Amino acid sequence: MLPRQETPARPAEPLRPAKSIVVPYEPDTPPAQLAGLVDHEVSERWRAVDRSAHAPHLVAVPGDDGEGWTAAALVTARPNTAYLKIVDAVGDVPAAVRAVVAHAGSRELVQVKWEGWTALPDDVAATGFAALRPPLTQPEGAAGPAAGYIRWLGDGVTSAPAYYGQTTHFTCGAVTALVAQAHAGTLAWEALDRQRELTLWRDATNFLACEPVGLGVAVRRAWPSSPVTIHLDNDRPVLLDHLPEGDQEWRALLQRASRTEAERTGVPIDPSRLSLTAIRDAIGRHEHVLLLLSLAGMQGFDVPHWVLCHGAVPGAVVIEDPWTNATAGDTWVDAHLLPVSDPSLDMMSVISPGGFRGAVTIGRPQGRAAAAPSL
Repeated sequence: MLPRQETPARPAEPLRPAKSIVVPYEPDTPPAQLAGLVDHEVSERWRAVDRSAHAPHLVAVPGDDGEGWTAAALVTARPNTAYLKIVDAVGDVPAAVRAVVAHAGSRELVQVKWEGWTALPDDVAATGFAALRPPLTQPEGAAGPAAGYIRWLGDGVTSAPAYYGQTTHFTCGAVTALVAQAHAGTLAWEALDRQRELTLWRDATNFLACEPVGLGVAVRRAWPSSPVTIHLDNDRPVLLDHLPEGDQEWRALLQRASRTEAERTGVPIDPSRLSLTAIRDAIGRHEHVLLLLSLAGMQGFDVPHWVLCHGAVPGAVVIEDPWTNATAGDTWVDAHLLPVSDPSLDMMSVISPGGFRGAVTIGRPQGRAAAAPSL
């Protein structure tokens, strides 16, 4: 049994923010006001990676003289998402964090996260943040903090999965399915490991990618009691256009075999486009949606990638992304309980070429009530 995650379902009480200013963060020319606030360790962390793709900026609290700063926080976020992340807060930490929360609220975001590099328990508690459950694994090549914290600015999710980062560059589909089943109570969290990840990937793969039909059929084989529906508004083989013609041919043959297997085993393939309303409805029924999207909107490169949609809050769908972009300062704290607005998710999940949407919906196991782990 994993430790309980301490994320409250309701937002913390509002904090009275200090007066603050927001300025871009340029690592080569940091503001002079940071000099007395940032130590060597924090400065090195802020400069260690190129965070420019995630809009790094400083939220600072000016002193009474209007010249110096009494507190500051380095803040980033993935593009096209509905949260902000504090990398570190320095100086009067509670004042800096309150300023970030107010800044996020002014932008109508739904959440603020805080990486636990330097966060102290008293400061976390005083500012209304709660601890995230530590990750089961971190993505390959990642080096995120051991701890992370979260504060919802409105209603939050009431049941959250643990974070499991894919241990290869190609097993995102398998990981999202495993996390969905563990969250549903069908699989023990302790059973998630690299062997199970690679075994499910091997059953679902179209070498190296997992396309929707193959993934859905593999999920049904692994968990026969779980209702599975494949959603794919394209009747042709997918995710093959980047390959040489000869390699496309045999992978297309495997995709046609997956369709035959789906028909034989009674796994429905819905040829209509899965809408964002339908995704929210599935989540409301305590189902899980494995959604194929492009990383172009969040990471800047057009690579198909599977994420898990498991929660919904006003204005955003909450996903688990099993991969992080460490070169941009992206960590598991970004990828876990990640809110994406409906319009952004709608845009990201139209896959080119062809403009199709692929997804796999996993229903609640039949024959018993599967309880999702509480927070």
